Amino acid sequence: MSTVLSRHRDPTLFEAPPARARAARIIRDDAEALRVATEIAAILAQGAAKRDRERILPVEELELLSDAGLLAITVPKPYGGAEVSAGTVARVMALLSGADGSIGQIPQNHFFMLEALRLEGTEEQKQFFYARVLAGERFFNALSEKGTRTAHEYATRLTQDGADFRLNGRKFYSTGVLFAHWIAVVANGDDDRTMVAFVPRDAPGITTLDDWTGFGQRTTGSGTTVLDDVAVHPFCVLDFAALFERPTPMGPFAQIMHAAVEQGIAEAALDETVRFVRTVSRPVRESGVAAASLDPYTIALVGEMKIKTDGSGALLDRAGHVVDAATRAPNEATVAAASVAVAEAKVATTEAALFVSSKLIELGGSSATLAEYNLDRYWRNARTHTVHDPVRWKYKIIGNYVLNGVAPPRHGAI
Repeated sequence: MSTVLSRHRDPTLFEAPPARARAARIIRDDAEALRVATEIAAILAQGAAKRDRERILPVEELELLSDAGLLAITVPKPYGGAEVSAGTVARVMALLSGADGSIGQIPQNHFFMLEALRLEGTEEQKQFFYARVLAGERFFNALSEKGTRTAHEYATRLTQDGADFRLNGRKFYSTGVLFAHWIAVVANGDDDRTMVAFVPRDAPGITTLDDWTGFGQRTTGSGTTVLDDVAVHPFCVLDFAALFERPTPMGPFAQIMHAAVEQGIAEAALDETVRFVRTVSRPVRESGVAAASLDPYTIALVGEMKIKTDGSGALLDRAGHVVDAATRAPNEATVAAASVAVAEAKVATTEAALFVSSKLIELGGSSATLAEYNLDRYWRNARTHTVHDPVRWKYKIIGNYVLNGVAPPRHGAI
């Protein structure tokens, strides 16, 4: 750890921005988290098609998530939170993603950075930042960049400036940054060690651009973040590299949330298929049946869609238990098992989401392609989100673990 960091972790030396004025609900346990998520998902679903079609950013909807307390469910109990299980986090994200795929993805990096705080934060940092999260403040990311050799390399720099630091760089894929109270910026220090800095979104030198043009996940607020000589107090800095130098659940926890996004999309697309076939689709002339829902080939395909969706959901639930075991007792064996279990779930949810969202259009017929229904958003969202971490590499990692006993690498994408 930098000597600057070790000397300046006193929160009284950090001039914090004003706290969020609105009060947030405090969720107490897993059951309450799931109940609230179900209620909020029903509200989010009502405007999802319109928001996607017209690219309306979900500013009010993010305030709703904050007000409902859903963004604080991972705060540890000693700090006033519910400290829900990884499986509950995944199910909450699946519920939100089923309602709106874009909104469902946004909390992933928030929870990811709160896990970094849990694993690497000082007691003073935890007390300060967890209180802000319980008040409904949102921590979104500035992580990936364009132009580097891989998506996990960083040109952004966190350089020492006397007793403080300065941030300079340009980030892309800054999921949720447009709705953030705090931006978690990953950057390399003077010694090339990777760090993360929690910076108020309105800090001087930060510019956020609404320039995300992906054909899916259109309203995630994943624009560019420009960092021009941004002042950073050491109190707001964590050692990001340390999260992966020892066995921690950081990687599998990050990935189970990505899998949950796909699972939610698959479940919602299946529900939409059933509704559309029952109420809108017409039978093929040769089928001889009175309704599309009686077509034997349609029935069989819906059965296959159901099996794939339920199967991926079961793998996601199992992965949650394995991640929780690694969280309780992190070591080489438990973290490797968690990474593999989550990789299996990620493969299955990816394939389910893509398959079901494509078959929705096929079974819906020509009417399913009409813009007024906007049913293609399920496939567009799934296809866009699933390219985050290619599943072709997950097959290899799973097989190498099973066949040769080779543990997966430790990083945020496995």
